[in-house]
Amino acid sequence: MQKPLSIVVVEQDRDRALLIVDSLRDSGPHEIFVVSEESALARRIKERNPDIVLVDMASPSRDMLEELTLASGATERPVAMFVDQSDDGLTKAAIEAGVSAYVVDGLRPERIKPIMDAAITRFHMFQRMRTELAATKKALEERKVIDRAKGILMKARKIDEDEAYALMRKTAMTQGRKMVDVAEAIVTAAGLLS
Repeated sequence: MQKPLSIVVVEQDRDRALLIVDSLRDSGPHEIFVVSEESALARRIKERNPDIVLVDMASPSRDMLEELTLASGATERPVAMFVDQSDDGLTKAAIEAGVSAYVVDGLRPERIKPIMDAAITRFHMFQRMRTELAATKKALEERKVIDRAKGILMKARKIDEDEAYALMRKTAMTQGRKMVDVAEAIVTAAGLLS
């Protein structure tokens, strides 16, 4: 059984909001909160801290997209946006604002749940990719520091690369530190001595 979601629905038209809410209730016992005004949208979304935001607009404005960016940056939560009409500039702005699913001319009750599920899945996929990218960048930076420290040791001690690496590894193990911490200490000390 799917866990209930906390959902913020952004819709100015009361009848369309009810249509969305009814469709969502048919898909499960979700906690649904409707926001009918664009003003202070970011604050309202942050207060609710929903699992997903569903936005239904005839034509989104740049102000609306800025509010979404403030409330739901690409790393905070999935956003599915349904619009009646769009242009290339707004589509790009919506994606840059962190919208996970951007559907033009597509708000039909039977499509809401599958699009919402796709937006959540896509959001989590991008979140994993961001995490992996950050870990890869960190590993690369650590590798650079370790290589720099090896170079410093090789020059100072007149040893080869394997010996420099073994010396740093032994020091790290002896001191109970990470290899990168030992490397950073070597680089810092070398900087102070030069």
